Amino acid sequence: MSRFLMLLLAVGLSALTGCGSFPDTAEAMRQRLAGRDETRARAYDAPQRATYEALRTAAGRMGYRFVRGGAAQGEFEAVSGLGRGEDIGTARQLVIRAWLEPNPEGGTQLTVRISEIIESDSSNHPGMATETPLRDTPQYEVLFRTVDEVLKGVR
Repeated sequence: MSRFLMLLLAVGLSALTGCGSFPDTAEAMRQRLAGRDETRARAYDAPQRATYEALRTAAGRMGYRFVRGGAAQGEFEAVSGLGRGEDIGTARQLVIRAWLEPNPEGGTQLTVRISEIIESDSSNHPGMATETPLRDTPQYEVLFRTVDEVLKGVR
């Protein structure tokens, strides 16, 4: 029994000695994941349900099709039409994912992530696509401005 405990202790100590580089690895992983979590947020002086309906209307005006979500859930997802990619046999589509929550200062906080889905070879590898968040796109500002216009009743 004592040999087992000594072996377990030795394995535990050797595992801990390799953890000195773990914070560096964890920080690198956090930075990579932060790039994936590219979101933009905007606060509106409207209840969550009204902001959700304005978001759904705005996305429809921009050519997106509702996929899932609800005001009570505080989630929204919509996709653009399927388009031709840069190369023959490729496809491209945009996805809006949004989260709504009460703003601490009143109203609703709307957080949005717009991603591009590219399927590089749909004839040989159907369903194998990559999703990349869009960073420098005017789509965010257009969406936020259209939500604001819908909330104010501008047509």
